[in-house]
Amino acid sequence: MLGLRQPVDLASRPPVAPNIIFLLADDQRWDALGVAGNKTIQTPNLDRLARDGFYFRRSYVTTPICCISRASILSGQYARRHGIVDFVTPFTDSALAQTYPVLLRKAGYRTGFIGKYGVGNVMPVNAYDYWRGFDGQGNYAAKDAQGKPVHLTDLMGQQMDEFIQGNPAGKPFCLSVSFKAPHAQDGANPEFPYAERFTNLYRDQTLKRPAAADDKYYRQFPDWFRHNDQNESRVRWSRRFATDSLFQQTTKSYNRLITGIDEVVGNLRRSLQEGGLSDNTIIVYTSDNGFYEGEYGFADKWYGHELSIRVPLIIYDPRRPDRKGRTSDQYTLNIDFAPTLLTLAGVPVPGRMQGRSLTQLMDAREGATLKMPWRTEFYFEHMFNTPAVFIPQSEGVLSADRKYVHYYNLREPADSYEEVYNLKTDPLELRNLAVESPGKALKKSLLPIFDRLKAAAR
Repeated sequence: MLGLRQPVDLASRPPVAPNIIFLLADDQRWDALGVAGNKTIQTPNLDRLARDGFYFRRSYVTTPICCISRASILSGQYARRHGIVDFVTPFTDSALAQTYPVLLRKAGYRTGFIGKYGVGNVMPVNAYDYWRGFDGQGNYAAKDAQGKPVHLTDLMGQQMDEFIQGNPAGKPFCLSVSFKAPHAQDGANPEFPYAERFTNLYRDQTLKRPAAADDKYYRQFPDWFRHNDQNESRVRWSRRFATDSLFQQTTKSYNRLITGIDEVVGNLRRSLQEGGLSDNTIIVYTSDNGFYEGEYGFADKWYGHELSIRVPLIIYDPRRPDRKGRTSDQYTLNIDFAPTLLTLAGVPVPGRMQGRSLTQLMDAREGATLKMPWRTEFYFEHMFNTPAVFIPQSEGVLSADRKYVHYYNLREPADSYEEVYNLKTDPLELRNLAVESPGKALKKSLLPIFDRLKAAAR
């Protein structure tokens, strides 16, 4: 009959490529979210993102420092393979071509980058369709397009809107956003400058100092590690957490910076809804590493404790309601992000990537046995070394909640210190078992796993 449309076979239509927004916080520890059980911090939008999406409760980084972790995120590789172990070395042209944004661009995606790039001293401006990235650490005191003062987190929110609004209709996009927050403005006063509107947030609360902040946990480290209190973690601790007043001030400011990110994420979701993009846009939220809030007498990250290597991870995929509100306690790693994003976009994963697509966990039915067993152990490392400050190197393994960490000093090969923890009985890592009989047996059982995984990381 004339004038009537022929029925459409929906199954014969090619799938619409999803949009992808990858959000990376800087130094956000795994428990700095309401959904993680934190009763103090206010992160309603991120909590809702977790409830609407898939929340991975045991996510880790393979190296807890920004430059190396970001290289691993982009490449899907351990530092021992991608070879970037400092702040100045960029990707080679061939390595850059195998990072997830460049592969997605080659596959037809419009790509953008906003914020702290963090890999090398040469910015890959031409590798993206939209570039608002910066080298170095950046500055929270920013200016908007009209030259008006604006907090950097808010400016990045404006740039996100600019990218999305400028995207051609029907063109799939991948936007990578690397916040500076909640990273310190190192050496500045204040070091954690938040947007003025958050001044009263948390002001009337008194935060409890963590158990591991007791000085005895710092004193258990050997003299060479403490380095006359010139270990850089201790130096930063002295100006951020040395007194209760400093602890209150620093931790509240750190939390305010995270709430600032949370607000931007809420605005982002509203913008996607208003632009008709919310039903086909995947949002991933994570961090490049964790952060010590005075535990073990430290500030920042770098070492092998959960507070340093464990991070939040949320993947929200509105196309798949079967993934809504689900969680996983499997070990996931930052090297999994690149293969996951490529898989979600239907783009082949290069064989040199060492991570695994998290879609395997997301697609598994609750309680079902996976076709390919998921990892129950992983290796982590921190090889960064600079003459400017003293930061000991470290490497370790986590296997079935049993942890072995080896600290060493590239400047003095004889320096060595070990930690052994059983996270099942000691999740806060307050009892180093390395010198106890049970710990020695535990270490002996972990060393073959450590050696095997270390070799595989190359």
